Amino acid sequence: MRLLDSIRRLDAYPKIDKEFSIKTVGGAALTIISGIIIILLIYSECVAYLTPTVTDELFVDATRGQKLKINLDFYIPAISCDYVSLDAQDATGEQHLHIDHNIFKRRMDLQGNPIEEAKKEDIQAPKPRLEKTEAPSTEAALVKCGSCYGAEKNSSHCCNTCQDVIDAYREKQWNPNLENFEQCKNEAFLGKRTLESKAFSEGCQIYGYMEVNRVGGSFHIAPGKSFSISHIHIHDVQPFSSSKFNMTHRINTLSFGEEFGYGQTRPLDMTEEVATEGAMMFQYYIKIVPTEFVPLNGPKLHTNQFSVTKHQKSVSVMSGESGMPGIFVNYELSPLMVKFTEKRNSFSHFATNLCAIIGGIFTVSGIIDTLLFTSIHALKRKIELGKIS
Repeated sequence: MRLLDSIRRLDAYPKIDKEFSIKTVGGAALTIISGIIIILLIYSECVAYLTPTVTDELFVDATRGQKLKINLDFYIPAISCDYVSLDAQDATGEQHLHIDHNIFKRRMDLQGNPIEEAKKEDIQAPKPRLEKTEAPSTEAALVKCGSCYGAEKNSSHCCNTCQDVIDAYREKQWNPNLENFEQCKNEAFLGKRTLESKAFSEGCQIYGYMEVNRVGGSFHIAPGKSFSISHIHIHDVQPFSSSKFNMTHRINTLSFGEEFGYGQTRPLDMTEEVATEGAMMFQYYIKIVPTEFVPLNGPKLHTNQFSVTKHQKSVSVMSGESGMPGIFVNYELSPLMVKFTEKRNSFSHFATNLCAIIGGIFTVSGIIDTLLFTSIHALKRKIELGKIS
């Protein structure tokens, strides 16, 4: 019995008989309010415990050998697909000739409705020149052999059409000036009106993805057929003037890397730019930040965030600015990587928070109840003694 009495003295929660306890209406109201608050806080704590937290860290990107995936969807409402091309280059200026891509072009009418099914685009694919294999007829032999203006392969090489002269110049990697060629002068007025009606009576949607080396680079969507002369990238917009090309466009989406709905920024999605004065050059300077996401379950996911700065200018003859009409996207990779990691809170942390909620509200409620009871009791005593009227 002495041992039990010694143990009872350690009780930090002494009990009071019911006949010595006083129950009040204010205490009951405070108890109900405290219970509601405890239930709400416990519910929020359970939700927080079951929801993984995401921590982020920043470090130097040391990954190698990965490809950069560019997802794009551009809509150009005023130029036909036959007269606009997509080209890509890396930071050294070398063109991407053999990149993996899944880029499609879809012809659209002026109201934005599809005209036909999308067709896959050949990025930087060399266009083979068609050679005539059949034997020339007697009538064709009598036709005068047209000059190639110094670009002929041999003495018997003839350039009877404007396209023949252009092909000969491209094989020599020379820049053709169509105004100096008689063949082009004769053909210019015959088909110009037909070409213009075809080039500017439709729109074009370019969408898909392409995978390039993980280095800085650029890609652009510009009118005319593209080719290289002495490592210089050139677009042939003949027989049109560059001021005729209206590069008004809408960027439906532009992103870099895999798409999984987290850790991505897309500041250019649904961006619309209008060419207000003749030929316009639209430039987008993009800073890419590699991003890695580590979920609780499953493999690591790699994507990219990016910020963008936009610039546009008129490149018509009247403006005096150099350049060509088109949409030019220049991207640069940051040497730093952002890593997001999903983590679940420990059960000990969850239990500690529950105890803090219940004990804290119970203690605070007890203090408030004691202050209210003491104040009311003191006020009643003063009234009874006549000190307060």
